[in-house]
Amino acid sequence: MLKPRTNIERMPSYHSPTGERVALNLDLNENTGGCSPRVLRKLASLTSVDIARYPDREAGERVAARFFGLAPDQVLLTNGVDEGLQLLAFTYLSEEDEVIVTDPTFAMYPVDVAATGATLVSVFSDEAFAFPLQRVLKAITPRTKMVLIANPNNPTATVAEREDLIKLMEAAPNAVVLIDEAYFEFYGETVLDLLPKFENLFISRTFSKAYGLAGLRIGAMLGNPQQIGYIRRITPPFNVNVVALACLPVALSDQQFVADYLREVFDGRSRLQTLCTELGLHFWPSYTNFVLVRVGDKHREFMQAMRQRGINLRDRSSDPGCEGCIRITIGTAEQNEMLRDAMKAVVAELGISRKVPA
Repeated sequence: MLKPRTNIERMPSYHSPTGERVALNLDLNENTGGCSPRVLRKLASLTSVDIARYPDREAGERVAARFFGLAPDQVLLTNGVDEGLQLLAFTYLSEEDEVIVTDPTFAMYPVDVAATGATLVSVFSDEAFAFPLQRVLKAITPRTKMVLIANPNNPTATVAEREDLIKLMEAAPNAVVLIDEAYFEFYGETVLDLLPKFENLFISRTFSKAYGLAGLRIGAMLGNPQQIGYIRRITPPFNVNVVALACLPVALSDQQFVADYLREVFDGRSRLQTLCTELGLHFWPSYTNFVLVRVGDKHREFMQAMRQRGINLRDRSSDPGCEGCIRITIGTAEQNEMLRDAMKAVVAELGISRKVPA
């Protein structure tokens, strides 16, 4: 019988919820208002010859490098951040290595680590989901080859302070330290300026969230030129499709679109957090385009009732420390009104306590 490598055979499968779409999907942290109109016009202008040609990723990397204020050899465009994480793992990890993550965090980190056979070391946050710097530092051993930090974090929407990240990079000079800045635009803080100082620092960015390009699958891995060069060696030459590469410069040029979307998110986020307070639902202050809310032991009934009203939310109750929690993406102003009305009705219908424990 044909079998894969043992670690692949034993690892759990990751199943995306995209097959369960309903009228209003507030479950995947997408830009629910769509992409820039300029991007749509660019899509419409593509010809059959454009589609028939192999993509020129290097041209896109030059554009992205100018945008980030980096040299092109510090930028690798990938098929979404997911591919970037996988390439990073395959470049640096062996079975004898250890990888530190803070839990709860992005679900794909354990998957990518398991695929290499490396050992995952989970460091748990406290009830406030504050970044556990001292426990992370204590977890570092001679076998530590990688530390994966989402900042802001998913699913908690909390952040790690810049000073803590610097201490971490200094404490693990022989390990990859990835700061996943997928939600950078909603937070506004970055460690991009630290790339010249730390050879072991990598930063990932996505154009799926604020830019509304999730369906095109394009992200960026940023780092030291030599280290990015190593990852480039195992990257397929045509990994980013021609449509995504054609649209990226247009999306980057429309910063007014991004600014307008951010204002809408910040307003919607504030209103949702106020609503949760009014309904007695515990939440964690968010630095992203979503809010993690603890509904309690009726969270499944809550999600089902919301779904019956045409609104899809994300169940995060299986994440460490997230028992009874759901994640809610911030939508457009109109969508947020629909969410507000539905949440008020469902909380009343289910008799959810106004004193849900934190």
